[in-house]
Amino acid sequence: MMNKPKNPPNQATLPQWGLIFIEGEDAASFLQGQLSNSVLGLNRSFPPQLAQAYGSVRLTGYCSPKGRLLASAWLGLFPSDEHSADRFALFISRDIAATTAKRLSMFVLRSKVKVVDASSEWDIFGYCANPEDLQHLTAELGQIGMRLPDVFTQDQIYARALIAQKNKDLDKSLNNDSTQWDHLEVISAIPRIVQATQEQFVPQMINFESVAGVDFKKGCYPGQEIVARSQYRGAIKRRLQLAHTAKNSLGEQSIAPGVELFHSGDPDQPAGMVVLSSSSPQDLNRIDFQIECKLEALESGEIHLGSTAGPVLKIDALPYPLIEI
Repeated sequence: MMNKPKNPPNQATLPQWGLIFIEGEDAASFLQGQLSNSVLGLNRSFPPQLAQAYGSVRLTGYCSPKGRLLASAWLGLFPSDEHSADRFALFISRDIAATTAKRLSMFVLRSKVKVVDASSEWDIFGYCANPEDLQHLTAELGQIGMRLPDVFTQDQIYARALIAQKNKDLDKSLNNDSTQWDHLEVISAIPRIVQATQEQFVPQMINFESVAGVDFKKGCYPGQEIVARSQYRGAIKRRLQLAHTAKNSLGEQSIAPGVELFHSGDPDQPAGMVVLSSSSPQDLNRIDFQIECKLEALESGEIHLGSTAGPVLKIDALPYPLIEI
């Protein structure tokens, strides 16, 4: 499938990920007016190089007019060849790819832009390894790929990459177990919107501004006024946190995104919800979570999963500092 490093990284198919292409002469200006992060100035990426660092890869959000996240995605610029018009790629949750592409298409109007949900024609693969090994990973002709931020866990740094290719060229030998990739995504504390969490969060409620997913100087986009007001008027009373619980405490309790959380002192209304979750590859009795939660609920008492009778979640430290609001 691609050039193999000396110590091959863990690799897995990611059926939960999809891909949207936005292509054309006006693609950059169109996306600049739609997404929460700046699109202008993004470097073009061609095989064999993977797009990496802020100059070539950006986390971005797509908001409703009310400032709620309809989608999140990793953005890169991958023209078909050096002479082609811009072709931006959004690596996005597959369950919201079609609706996101359809909504973006509604605003193209007379712009020279084509929006395509390519999720059924392209497959996404996740790679993780120590940084030295992953730096040798390359994309072959016809593939597109990007490095995501490294993750520190268990006294080790893991580098991560996403690579997409048309599924007619699929390497059938690839691993289908994405547990390690999913776990690294959760403990990175960088959120990903899925169908169950669409329109639930203003970006700051899940730390989007603290992980470089919002550019407050880029100008207008849907929901921009509300996002900016939340930032500068200190209106955010909820944040993304990391948490964990024992798998054997779950019983029949779901750990899926969107499952509500309840505080022991206020059983009548939710205190937050699950954003993402994953089993730990190192501890088979541990489930790790990204949760969105009221800050006041963290001051005392306990946070329970699903109901006040559900498993207690233990809060863990974030791997990055929060930008104060």
